[in-house]
Amino acid sequence: MIQMEDYPCEVIRNFSIIAHIDHGKSTLADRLLELTGTINKKDKGVNQQVLDKLKVERERGITVKAQTASMFHEKDGTGYLLNLIDTPGHVDFSWEVARSLAACQGALLLVDASQGVQAQSISVFHVAREKGITIIPVLNKIDLPAAQPEIVAQQIQSTFGIDPADIIQISAKTGKGVEKVLQAIVDRIPPPVGDPSAPLKAFLFDSSYDRYRGVISLMSVQEGVLRKGDKIASCYTRKKYEVTDLGIMYPEEVSTDCLRPGQVGFVACSMKESAEAHIGDTFYRVGHPVEPMPGFKPARAMVYAGIYPVDNNDFLKLEESIRRLSLTDRSVEVTRETSSALGQGCRLGFLGTLHMDVFRQRLEDEYDANVIITAPTVPYQVLHRDGSTKLVSNPTDFPEPSEFASGGRVKAVLEPIVKASIIVPEKYFSAMMDLCFEHRGTNLDWHSMDAPGGASGDGDLASSRVLMTVTLPLAEIVTSFFDKLKSRSSGFASFDYEDAGYEKSDLRKMTFLLNQRPVDALALIVHANNVNETGRYWVEKLFKIIPRQLFEVPIQAAVGNTIIARRTLSALRADVTAGLYGGHYERKLKHLQNQKESKRKMKRVGRIDLPQEAFFDLLSSK
Repeated sequence: MIQMEDYPCEVIRNFSIIAHIDHGKSTLADRLLELTGTINKKDKGVNQQVLDKLKVERERGITVKAQTASMFHEKDGTGYLLNLIDTPGHVDFSWEVARSLAACQGALLLVDASQGVQAQSISVFHVAREKGITIIPVLNKIDLPAAQPEIVAQQIQSTFGIDPADIIQISAKTGKGVEKVLQAIVDRIPPPVGDPSAPLKAFLFDSSYDRYRGVISLMSVQEGVLRKGDKIASCYTRKKYEVTDLGIMYPEEVSTDCLRPGQVGFVACSMKESAEAHIGDTFYRVGHPVEPMPGFKPARAMVYAGIYPVDNNDFLKLEESIRRLSLTDRSVEVTRETSSALGQGCRLGFLGTLHMDVFRQRLEDEYDANVIITAPTVPYQVLHRDGSTKLVSNPTDFPEPSEFASGGRVKAVLEPIVKASIIVPEKYFSAMMDLCFEHRGTNLDWHSMDAPGGASGDGDLASSRVLMTVTLPLAEIVTSFFDKLKSRSSGFASFDYEDAGYEKSDLRKMTFLLNQRPVDALALIVHANNVNETGRYWVEKLFKIIPRQLFEVPIQAAVGNTIIARRTLSALRADVTAGLYGGHYERKLKHLQNQKESKRKMKRVGRIDLPQEAFFDLLSSK
């Protein structure tokens, strides 16, 4: 068994790797694990992206869930314990990044030498700097033909104020220069501070769920010593637990006899409900209460969507699958809801559209679920004239136009806005401005990212790049904004955003009627300026997808009592005179008149039940 007493605070280094998506974080983590002997180099084909354990992470080549791994490294005769707390790179998982950094004293800022500084790099750099974390700049992928390390080093200097002499140039794929990173981790990152004789204080920064052992907590011990059999209590819930197992991630769970100050590891304590594992909580030994550490803001859902089973009989199975999956992703909000069109389902809150798509894929991969997801919406604040405020995330709950009229109970509606950062080569600047204004962008500002006396040329990095900041409504960026951004910039633009509160907006609730009956699952909230365009677009889409009936079906988009757009689905016509041979023409006419009357009656009483396949086609093909 690993003796944790041999690793006091002075020889511990807790660090994370922060970077934009696809800059090589997981590959660098692999090389560090190999160099320290944590994983076997011979298993390189097997061990690629060791910390990306989920199927969705390997398929998409992105990190979704932050992981932890401990490494043992010897330098100048001294044994060091290095704790790597991995972080995702996409803006939707910024909460995971904040969580990881809370347990670190240092961070490797990884920048791709072929792509340069990207929007997410700037975002996570400022998060780390605010926490007072020591930053080691690392330039990755210097072996690529498109790499321009000198120019990117100038960008890092002008953007972050980092001396180019401090930048370590590496190729994580080939392993070139990675030893220097290990040396820098030991030399530059300060050790944690903690007193083993003080009362126990442990910081919970992540958790997962094991069906046999309950909640497994990842903790950073600040002071005191945590051992098996200890009785511990939570500052947040006041509940008490007995530690049944603890240890380090090496990179899988390895039990140890204790965890000491500065050390990071897993703790199993028969915690049954994942809601009891409050992220940012402080644990102490029963009978020796301590002052809780400052936690951090819980994740706030930015995007909501309804999830329904394709077969209504599968609802209970789907609900159980969602509940189990949400145990490993604490940032998802879950509530039940019912739709007259889709039956029973759940309304889920996510941190962004990629987060939503990843959750859907994990439901399908890990629980074999077959689901329909409604169009994503954002939470709106409805201000009433009596001073009360209501948060609305489901379009069916949005106030009707009559409630906005003078004397109505609604005073105003506020929509969430974000402050977006876009980094793009100068030649695409005009296209990005147009895109922002098309999506109701305001307060647009920009400046060149060139270093003083910077390089010039024809390549993307060599040409000057522009950092744009713009205020955008969140509703405008949760659909196809990112796809358009990449398309109009030939894939060179990078995008990041942060919450900027709420502001008043002129919004409308749009409903869709089939044969004069509303379909609640298709309700949308749109800005007044986009009402006509949105109405026509969705009516055309419905017209193509809805199967024809035996009677004429009008498809309408309406705002209140006003019809915005309409298409009529013509009726299927059965040949009722096919079996008539000879006779007077009035005989045929009688059959045609009866058919006409029946269709009129059908249209009056007929209901259009959209098949689930039609909803699936409609909502999956944006």
